[in-house]
Amino acid sequence: MAAVESELRSIGELARASGLTVSALRFYDRTGVLTPARVDPVTGYRWYADDQVGPARLVAGLRRVGMPLAGIAEALRHRRHPAEVHRLLDAHLRRLEDGLADARRELSRIRSLIDPEETTVTTRLVLSRTDLAAAVDAVRFAVGADPDLPVLSGVLLEVEAAGVHLVATDRHRLAVARVDATVDGPPVRALVPVAAVDELRALLDGDGAGAEVVVAADRVTVAVAGRTLTTAPLPYDFPDHRRLLGARLGAAPAYRIPVDGAALRAALTADDVRVCHQTHDGVAHPVVALGLDHGGELRLVDPAAVGDPDGGLRVGLNREYLLDALDAGGSQLVLELDGPITPLAVRRADDAHAFSVLMPVRL
Repeated sequence: MAAVESELRSIGELARASGLTVSALRFYDRTGVLTPARVDPVTGYRWYADDQVGPARLVAGLRRVGMPLAGIAEALRHRRHPAEVHRLLDAHLRRLEDGLADARRELSRIRSLIDPEETTVTTRLVLSRTDLAAAVDAVRFAVGADPDLPVLSGVLLEVEAAGVHLVATDRHRLAVARVDATVDGPPVRALVPVAAVDELRALLDGDGAGAEVVVAADRVTVAVAGRTLTTAPLPYDFPDHRRLLGARLGAAPAYRIPVDGAALRAALTADDVRVCHQTHDGVAHPVVALGLDHGGELRLVDPAAVGDPDGGLRVGLNREYLLDALDAGGSQLVLELDGPITPLAVRRADDAHAFSVLMPVRL
């Protein structure tokens, strides 16, 4: 026994070699992230192998930059596949940058409460008219129409240093698009009512290179080719869409399936497509099921069947919501799936910033 332990490192030795504390090593053992090579059955003392120093140092580094526990575990699982780990790191960096942008916006709001005169500050954007029109088209379908939830009855403009995100949700689906812009002014948010969004979209039709957007505390003004639209933003705090997205911004999906949007749309609207109906709030909604076999082949399956005869993944979705997402996404898309109760993402193949997320339907 002593000979075996002499070839291992004690928990204290691994702590010193890795930069993790002893209590952190115990925590990562309990959670199954970094388990010891041996645990003494009498004393419960933990012993680690030399080849666990590298993984422990990786855990320590990820811990220092605030990587969530699930992300640390996934990085360890894929540590021999650098591309996978780099994708996790990129996603976490985006999450940190988004968090910093949120903090800056909140501090700006707090400053305006302390000094009301600061509310006169405006932010000006110059951006492509075509890109702005495409972003509006990518999110408009997800705007809420429930009169009891007026906070969802608009499109959020979320301005940051190099562009603007457009976000819309009705609780069942969420759509996000981003437009690069030249920005003059602090980060700012404005919730534009849907009627004004539709007026804006009509304003963007036609020829012309650029559009100018000015966001102030009490108004949003858009100027295009000599025409101007001014609207008052809705007086609501739009939900934190990053929190709504949750794991979608943090970890790589289990499956990324390239699809032809037009072909999938044709299959969904074919006469022989298998559809069942589920009632929600007194309204019957058509439900379809996407199946994914063990070979990664995507297909439509019977949503009324009990389980998948091929034993693969099966996800139920509101057919009309899925069709809306396909229409907004374009022809070349990527579907991201994780499981039957995990939101499905529909991304444009040529634009990682334009995507929609659909809540699944339990089959």
